[in-house]
Amino acid sequence: MNQSLAKVLYVAGVTTFCTFLGCWAVLAHQETAPTKQESARRASTAYSNEGFIRNAAEGNMAEVKLGQLAQEKAQSPEVKKFAERMVNDHTKANEQLKQVANQEHVNFPTDVNSKDAATYRSLEKLSGPEFDKAYARTMVRDHEKDVAEFKHEASTAQTAPVKQYAQETLPTLESHLQEAKQMQAQVSKEGVGKGKASGGSSRR
Repeated sequence: MNQSLAKVLYVAGVTTFCTFLGCWAVLAHQETAPTKQESARRASTAYSNEGFIRNAAEGNMAEVKLGQLAQEKAQSPEVKKFAERMVNDHTKANEQLKQVANQEHVNFPTDVNSKDAATYRSLEKLSGPEFDKAYARTMVRDHEKDVAEFKHEASTAQTAPVKQYAQETLPTLESHLQEAKQMQAQVSKEGVGKGKASGGSSRR
């Protein structure tokens, strides 16, 4: 009887121990699974924030460089005035963005990207009305893209500093876009007027 009882107690003890191990493994898995998901989410958020910050920084630097070029080469007073605002506003925006980058531990770019560098070289070759039209066209295109990106980030950014920067900068970019469209319409009219005037003089 004692041996039989001992065997029963042994089997019962082993069964209980195995059951405990199984439950512990399930609980451990349930505890670690959310941690992995959270890590993946954080990694995705960091990548998204870094991409936006780097793009915005390169965009700000491009607008400053192109604005400085326009102040030198533009013929239209409207273009020169717009270019001055680009230099001032985007310099300020980039200083604010540097603080956000520090908070998000993102390496801040030091120069424009290759596409914007190519745009600069292309505009650098132009002068007079040709430059004004090309610069105005570039500003409309760039700010349409910027407004769309900042609207998206203002509503979807996962961290407060990035969201706040996008929300606070967006109205300025929308104002830039409106002025750029007005500038483009103005320099187009000036070009048409000058073309007609030169055409009339040649006929005479």
